[in-house]
Amino acid sequence: MSVLPADVVQRFTDAASSADPDLAAPALLIARLGYPGLDPDPYVARLEAMGGAAADRLASSPGEGPRGTIDALNRFLFEDEGFSGNTGDYDDPRNSFLNQVLDRRTGIPITLAVVYIEVARRAGIRVDGVNFPGHFLLRYPLSPEEDHRSAVFVDPFHGGSILSETDCRSLLRRHAGDGVEFDPRFLAPATKQQILMRMLGNLKRLYVRMRSFPQGRAITDLLLAIEPSALQELRDRGLLSYYVNDYAGALRDLEAYLRYSSPGAADDAERQEERKEIWGHVKALRRRMASLN
Repeated sequence: MSVLPADVVQRFTDAASSADPDLAAPALLIARLGYPGLDPDPYVARLEAMGGAAADRLASSPGEGPRGTIDALNRFLFEDEGFSGNTGDYDDPRNSFLNQVLDRRTGIPITLAVVYIEVARRAGIRVDGVNFPGHFLLRYPLSPEEDHRSAVFVDPFHGGSILSETDCRSLLRRHAGDGVEFDPRFLAPATKQQILMRMLGNLKRLYVRMRSFPQGRAITDLLLAIEPSALQELRDRGLLSYYVNDYAGALRDLEAYLRYSSPGAADDAERQEERKEIWGHVKALRRRMASLN
Protein backbone atom coordinates (compact mmCIF):
# COMPACT_ATOMS: atom_id res chain seq x y z
CA MET A 1 0.00 0.00 0.00
CA SER A 2 1.28 3.48 -0.90
CA VAL A 3 2.14 5.93 1.86
CA LEU A 4 0.03 8.44 -0.06
CA PRO A 5 -3.74 7.86 -0.21
CA ALA A 6 -5.17 7.48 -3.71
CA ASP A 7 -7.10 10.74 -3.40
CA VAL A 8 -3.87 12.64 -2.70
CA VAL A 9 -2.24 11.12 -5.78
CA GLN A 10 -5.30 12.10 -7.84
CA ARG A 11 -5.31 15.65 -6.48
CA PHE A 12 -1.62 15.94 -7.27
CA THR A 13 -2.24 14.63 -10.80
CA ASP A 14 -4.97 17.23 -11.32
CA ALA A 15 -2.86 20.07 -9.91
CA ALA A 16 0.25 19.09 -11.86
CA SER A 17 -1.59 18.82 -15.17
CA SER A 18 -3.64 21.99 -14.72
CA ALA A 19 -2.89 25.04 -16.84
CA ASP A 20 -2.95 27.08 -13.61
CA PRO A 21 0.66 28.20 -12.97
CA ASP A 22 0.25 27.68 -9.21
CA LEU A 23 3.11 25.59 -7.79
CA ALA A 24 2.14 25.82 -4.13
CA ALA A 25 -0.79 23.39 -4.30
CA PRO A 26 1.10 20.47 -5.87
CA ALA A 27 4.21 21.22 -3.79
CA LEU A 28 2.18 21.03 -0.58
CA LEU A 29 0.69 17.73 -1.75
CA ILE A 30 4.25 16.44 -2.20
CA ALA A 31 4.88 17.48 1.41
CA ARG A 32 2.22 14.97 2.49
CA LEU A 33 4.96 12.36 2.00
CA GLY A 34 6.62 13.62 5.15
CA TYR A 35 3.63 15.20 6.86
CA PRO A 36 0.53 13.05 6.18
CA GLY A 37 -1.87 15.29 8.11
CA LEU A 38 -0.60 18.55 6.63
CA ASP A 39 -3.17 21.35 6.29
CA PRO A 40 -2.06 23.44 3.28
CA ASP A 41 -4.26 26.45 4.00
CA PRO A 42 -1.96 28.23 6.51
CA TYR A 43 0.96 27.94 4.10
CA VAL A 44 -1.01 29.24 1.14
CA ALA A 45 -2.16 32.12 3.37
CA ARG A 46 1.45 32.83 4.28
CA LEU A 47 2.44 33.01 0.61
CA GLU A 48 -0.51 35.32 -0.04
CA ALA A 49 0.59 37.60 2.80
CA MET A 50 4.18 37.67 1.56
CA GLY A 51 2.98 38.37 -1.96
CA GLY A 52 0.95 41.32 -0.71
CA ALA A 53 3.88 42.64 1.34
CA ALA A 54 6.20 42.26 -1.66
CA ALA A 55 3.74 44.19 -3.84
CA ASP A 56 3.71 47.00 -1.26
CA ARG A 57 7.51 47.01 -1.20
CA LEU A 58 7.68 47.24 -4.99
CA ALA A 59 5.12 50.05 -5.05
CA SER A 60 6.97 52.10 -2.43
CA SER A 61 10.52 51.28 -3.51
CA PRO A 62 10.55 49.88 -7.05
CA GLY A 63 14.29 50.21 -7.56
CA GLU A 64 16.06 51.54 -10.61
CA GLY A 65 17.02 50.05 -13.95
CA PRO A 66 16.06 46.67 -15.42
CA ARG A 67 17.17 44.86 -12.27
CA GLY A 68 15.27 47.09 -9.87
CA THR A 69 12.35 44.70 -9.43
CA ILE A 70 14.63 41.74 -8.75
CA ASP A 71 16.74 43.77 -6.32
CA ALA A 72 13.59 44.73 -4.40
CA LEU A 73 12.31 41.13 -4.35
CA ASN A 74 15.71 39.91 -3.17
CA ARG A 75 15.79 42.40 -0.31
CA PHE A 76 12.28 41.41 0.72
CA LEU A 77 12.81 37.62 0.64
CA PHE A 78 16.42 37.26 1.74
CA GLU A 79 16.79 40.23 4.09
CA ASP A 80 13.34 41.03 5.46
CA GLU A 81 11.95 37.47 5.44
CA GLY A 82 15.31 35.80 6.11
CA PHE A 83 15.26 32.99 3.54
CA SER A 84 18.61 31.36 2.86
CA GLY A 85 20.14 28.23 1.36
CA ASN A 86 20.73 25.39 3.78
CA THR A 87 24.48 24.95 3.35
CA GLY A 88 24.86 23.13 6.68
CA ASP A 89 22.54 20.19 5.97
CA TYR A 90 21.76 20.20 2.27
CA ASP A 91 20.43 16.62 2.23
CA ASP A 92 17.90 17.10 5.03
CA PRO A 93 14.58 15.97 3.48
CA ARG A 94 12.86 18.95 5.11
CA ASN A 95 14.63 21.15 2.56
CA SER A 96 12.42 19.57 -0.11
CA PHE A 97 9.07 20.15 1.62
CA LEU A 98 7.48 23.53 0.98
CA ASN A 99 5.81 23.70 4.41
CA GLN A 100 9.16 23.20 6.14
CA VAL A 101 10.93 25.70 3.91
CA LEU A 102 8.32 28.29 4.84
CA ASP A 103 8.53 27.39 8.54
CA ARG A 104 12.32 27.19 8.77
CA ARG A 105 13.18 29.84 6.14
CA THR A 106 15.78 27.58 4.54
CA GLY A 107 15.90 25.03 1.74
CA ILE A 108 17.61 23.89 -1.43
CA PRO A 109 17.67 25.83 -4.72
CA ILE A 110 14.45 24.43 -6.16
CA THR A 111 12.25 24.87 -3.08
CA LEU A 112 13.57 28.38 -2.47
CA ALA A 113 12.84 29.02 -6.15
CA VAL A 114 9.23 27.86 -5.66
CA VAL A 115 8.83 30.31 -2.77
CA TYR A 116 10.34 33.09 -4.90
CA ILE A 117 8.13 32.31 -7.92
CA GLU A 118 4.95 32.08 -5.85
CA VAL A 119 5.60 35.28 -3.89
CA ALA A 120 6.53 37.14 -7.08
CA ARG A 121 3.42 35.86 -8.88
CA ARG A 122 1.21 37.07 -6.05
CA ALA A 123 2.94 40.45 -6.30
CA GLY A 124 2.14 40.61 -10.03
CA ILE A 125 5.68 39.80 -11.20
CA ARG A 126 6.59 37.00 -13.59
CA VAL A 127 9.63 35.01 -12.52
CA ASP A 128 10.37 31.68 -14.23
CA GLY A 129 12.19 28.64 -12.97
CA VAL A 130 15.26 27.41 -14.85
CA ASN A 131 15.94 23.68 -14.89
CA PHE A 132 19.71 24.25 -14.98
CA PRO A 133 21.86 21.10 -14.61
CA GLY A 134 22.94 20.56 -11.02
CA HIS A 135 21.59 23.81 -9.57
CA PHE A 136 18.08 25.20 -10.07
CA LEU A 137 17.94 28.89 -11.01
CA LEU A 138 15.42 31.68 -11.61
CA ARG A 139 14.86 33.81 -14.67
CA TYR A 140 13.39 37.32 -14.72
CA PRO A 141 12.45 38.20 -18.33
CA LEU A 142 13.33 41.70 -19.52
CA SER A 143 11.30 41.36 -22.72
CA PRO A 144 8.63 39.06 -24.18
CA GLU A 145 11.35 37.20 -26.09
CA GLU A 146 12.57 33.88 -24.64
CA ASP A 147 16.20 34.48 -25.65
CA HIS A 148 18.47 34.04 -22.64
CA ARG A 149 20.18 37.33 -23.47
CA SER A 150 16.97 39.17 -22.64
CA ALA A 151 16.67 37.94 -19.06
CA VAL A 152 18.28 38.28 -15.64
CA PHE A 153 19.29 35.02 -13.93
CA VAL A 154 19.01 34.68 -10.17
CA ASP A 155 20.44 32.11 -7.74
CA PRO A 156 17.87 31.68 -4.93
CA PHE A 157 20.24 29.51 -2.91
CA HIS A 158 22.82 32.27 -2.55
CA GLY A 159 20.70 35.21 -1.49
CA GLY A 160 19.36 36.02 -4.95
CA SER A 161 22.78 36.68 -6.49
CA ILE A 162 22.61 37.78 -10.12
CA LEU A 163 24.35 35.52 -12.62
CA SER A 164 25.74 36.40 -16.04
CA GLU A 165 26.06 33.83 -18.81
CA THR A 166 29.74 33.49 -17.85
CA ASP A 167 28.67 32.76 -14.26
CA CYS A 168 26.24 30.11 -15.53
CA ARG A 169 28.98 28.48 -17.58
CA SER A 170 31.18 28.33 -14.48
CA LEU A 171 28.29 26.92 -12.45
CA LEU A 172 27.82 24.17 -15.04
CA ARG A 173 31.49 23.20 -14.85
CA ARG A 174 31.31 23.01 -11.05
CA HIS A 175 28.30 20.71 -11.09
CA ALA A 176 28.77 18.72 -14.29
CA GLY A 177 32.50 18.93 -15.03
CA ASP A 178 34.02 19.64 -18.42
CA GLY A 179 32.19 16.72 -20.05
CA VAL A 180 28.95 18.71 -20.49
CA GLU A 181 29.04 21.54 -22.99
CA PHE A 182 27.08 24.69 -22.21
CA ASP A 183 23.85 25.01 -24.18
CA PRO A 184 21.72 28.19 -24.11
CA ARG A 185 18.67 25.92 -23.82
CA PHE A 186 19.82 25.16 -20.27
CA LEU A 187 18.59 28.69 -19.45
CA ALA A 188 15.11 28.29 -20.94
CA PRO A 189 12.04 28.76 -18.71
CA ALA A 190 11.02 25.53 -16.99
CA THR A 191 7.46 24.27 -17.19
CA LYS A 192 5.44 23.59 -14.07
CA GLN A 193 5.74 19.86 -14.74
CA GLN A 194 9.53 20.07 -15.07
CA ILE A 195 9.79 21.90 -11.75
CA LEU A 196 7.63 19.32 -9.97
CA MET A 197 9.54 16.42 -11.51
CA ARG A 198 12.82 17.90 -10.34
CA MET A 199 11.47 18.35 -6.82
CA LEU A 200 10.32 14.74 -6.81
CA GLY A 201 13.58 13.48 -8.30
CA ASN A 202 15.56 15.13 -5.51
CA LEU A 203 13.34 13.55 -2.86
CA LYS A 204 13.43 10.15 -4.52
CA ARG A 205 17.24 10.08 -4.46
CA LEU A 206 17.23 11.03 -0.78
CA TYR A 207 14.68 8.41 0.23
CA VAL A 208 16.37 5.62 -1.75
CA ARG A 209 19.71 6.54 -0.19
CA MET A 210 18.02 6.38 3.24
CA ARG A 211 16.42 3.04 2.25
CA SER A 212 12.99 4.57 2.86
CA PHE A 213 11.50 2.46 0.09
CA PRO A 214 7.76 3.07 0.75
CA GLN A 215 8.31 6.81 0.33
CA GLY A 216 10.50 6.19 -2.72
CA ARG A 217 7.77 4.15 -4.35
CA ALA A 218 5.15 6.79 -3.56
CA ILE A 219 7.32 9.34 -5.34
CA THR A 220 7.40 7.17 -8.46
CA ASP A 221 3.58 7.19 -8.36
CA LEU A 222 3.67 11.00 -8.49
CA LEU A 223 6.35 11.08 -11.19
CA LEU A 224 4.33 8.71 -13.35
CA ALA A 225 1.24 10.84 -12.72
CA ILE A 226 3.08 13.71 -14.41
CA GLU A 227 4.69 11.64 -17.16
CA PRO A 228 3.05 8.23 -17.61
CA SER A 229 5.53 7.28 -20.36
CA ALA A 230 8.60 7.68 -18.11
CA LEU A 231 10.01 4.16 -18.46
CA GLN A 232 12.77 4.73 -15.91
CA GLU A 233 10.16 5.55 -13.27
CA LEU A 234 8.11 2.50 -14.24
CA ARG A 235 11.23 0.37 -13.78
CA ASP A 236 12.07 2.02 -10.47
CA ARG A 237 8.53 1.62 -9.15
CA GLY A 238 8.76 -2.08 -9.94
CA LEU A 239 12.06 -2.43 -8.10
CA LEU A 240 10.84 -0.40 -5.13
CA SER A 241 7.63 -2.46 -5.00
CA TYR A 242 9.80 -5.55 -4.68
CA TYR A 243 11.62 -4.01 -1.71
CA VAL A 244 8.31 -3.38 0.07
CA ASN A 245 7.13 -6.95 -0.66
CA ASP A 246 4.49 -5.95 -3.20
CA TYR A 247 5.45 -8.74 -5.57
CA ALA A 248 2.37 -8.46 -7.77
CA GLY A 249 2.98 -4.74 -8.28
CA ALA A 250 6.68 -5.33 -8.91
CA LEU A 251 5.96 -8.00 -11.52
CA ARG A 252 3.35 -5.86 -13.27
CA ASP A 253 5.67 -2.85 -13.57
CA LEU A 254 8.81 -4.75 -14.55
CA GLU A 255 6.98 -6.75 -17.20
CA ALA A 256 5.55 -3.50 -18.58
CA TYR A 257 9.01 -1.93 -18.56
CA LEU A 258 10.46 -4.80 -20.61
CA ARG A 259 7.48 -4.70 -22.96
CA TYR A 260 7.66 -0.97 -23.65
CA SER A 261 11.44 -0.67 -23.78
CA SER A 262 11.94 -3.15 -26.58
CA PRO A 263 15.63 -3.79 -27.28
CA GLY A 264 17.15 -2.26 -30.38
CA ALA A 265 20.32 -2.72 -32.35
CA ALA A 266 21.60 0.62 -31.05
CA ASP A 267 21.40 -0.41 -27.39
CA ASP A 268 24.70 -0.05 -25.60
CA ALA A 269 26.20 -2.75 -23.40
CA GLU A 270 24.95 -1.05 -20.22
CA ARG A 271 21.34 -1.01 -21.47
CA GLN A 272 21.56 -4.64 -22.53
CA GLU A 273 22.93 -5.60 -19.12
CA GLU A 274 20.13 -3.67 -17.39
CA ARG A 275 17.45 -5.46 -19.41
CA LYS A 276 19.10 -8.78 -18.59
CA GLU A 277 19.01 -7.92 -14.88
CA ILE A 278 15.35 -6.84 -15.01
CA TRP A 279 14.45 -10.04 -16.88
CA GLY A 280 16.12 -11.99 -14.07
CA HIS A 281 13.95 -10.16 -11.53
CA VAL A 282 10.83 -10.92 -13.59
CA LYS A 283 11.59 -14.66 -13.72
CA ALA A 284 12.25 -14.73 -9.97
CA LEU A 285 9.00 -12.86 -9.30
CA ARG A 286 7.02 -15.24 -11.51
CA ARG A 287 8.37 -18.20 -9.55
CA ARG A 288 7.58 -16.48 -6.26
CA MET A 289 4.04 -15.62 -7.35
CA ALA A 290 3.47 -19.19 -8.58
CA SER A 291 4.54 -20.55 -5.21
CA LEU A 292 1.98 -18.33 -3.47
CA ASN A 293 -0.94 -19.65 -5.52
